[in-house]
Amino acid sequence: MKNRYSWLTAAILSSVILASCGGDEGAQQQMNPAAMAVPVNTYQVKEERVTGIDTYPATVVPLQEVELRPQVAGYITNIFVKDGQRVTKGQKLYEIDQSKYQSGIQSAQASVQSARANLARAEKDLERYERLAERDAIARQQVDYARTEVQTARAQLSAAQAQVRSASTDLNYSVINAPFTGRIGISQVRVGAQVSPGQPLLNTISSSDPIAVDFSINEQEIARFSSLKQGNQPDSLFTIRLNNGEIYPHPGKLLVIDRAIGRQSGTTTVRVEFPNPEEMLIPGMTVSLAVLNQDIGEQVVIPYKAVTEQLGEYFVYVVQGDSVVQQNVDLGTRLSGNVVVREGLKEGQNIVVEGIQRLRQGAKVQVGAPQQGQPQAAGKK
Repeated sequence: MKNRYSWLTAAILSSVILASCGGDEGAQQQMNPAAMAVPVNTYQVKEERVTGIDTYPATVVPLQEVELRPQVAGYITNIFVKDGQRVTKGQKLYEIDQSKYQSGIQSAQASVQSARANLARAEKDLERYERLAERDAIARQQVDYARTEVQTARAQLSAAQAQVRSASTDLNYSVINAPFTGRIGISQVRVGAQVSPGQPLLNTISSSDPIAVDFSINEQEIARFSSLKQGNQPDSLFTIRLNNGEIYPHPGKLLVIDRAIGRQSGTTTVRVEFPNPEEMLIPGMTVSLAVLNQDIGEQVVIPYKAVTEQLGEYFVYVVQGDSVVQQNVDLGTRLSGNVVVREGLKEGQNIVVEGIQRLRQGAKVQVGAPQQGQPQAAGKK
């Protein structure tokens, strides 16, 4: 019986010995601080020369734009310009049938002549009656009637003269001139079309040089753009990238910030003026507007993958000895895979760039070889 179970006893003893040895090794590992350290890779913070740029979607708008509509009724008898033509201020654009309005002026002028003759007769009668009244050769009441008639004749003359001015205005309105220099669009009517005051839309004219670009900013950015408007604006402050990728050759200048914040959007509109001598910018065109920001010159730049966000705040892990400290940072311009740090870090500090997921405040780390990044020279926010 003893021989029968001797092999089983030996096996159990061997297992107990092995388990005991393994437990001692695990305990030693738990007690070893090096085994608890999180392996990480770091990056040594340094400064780089950068040009920080913020980009905004923007829309090209004319500084002046007017819908051309008729102010008198009639038929279109002449169109003096071609669709899309550049026009100058005061140039004839459309003409409405003038015959009725010319007749109106002639009739009003005839009424003026009649009223003037009537006034002259009344004034002579009053003069004669006044001389007779001096010799008591006429009733006083007759003189009063003569004076009233003179006043009535003068009022009739004023009314007739007003009719002449009104008829002249209508005649002038029958010719529609360009209110400013710009480019006219495609005509919405042709010769022979009947029009009435206000209807239909004849055409639209827009100024083209200079031209403006509108974009939206949130209320946190208003102070920044207000200071730009009041201070000296460098030539390269505002630039445009067209949809084909080309950079527009002329820089812009901040013109105006809208009066209020939109209640629904929480944003306001900023307008930048650009020269447009070649008319490359067309009203309604969408472009990308680049604005220089404060990240100009030597700035602290780190890999963006080193940054962690929690509840809207950004921080990095700074290596101090064999552990890490959580450091809040104020971020600036994104530079491809890197980012400018405006506050929170100094040149020469080491930060964790790999192994961040397993870290916490004060965690022990095992540092690998520091990485040397190559931040871009310019970037976008």
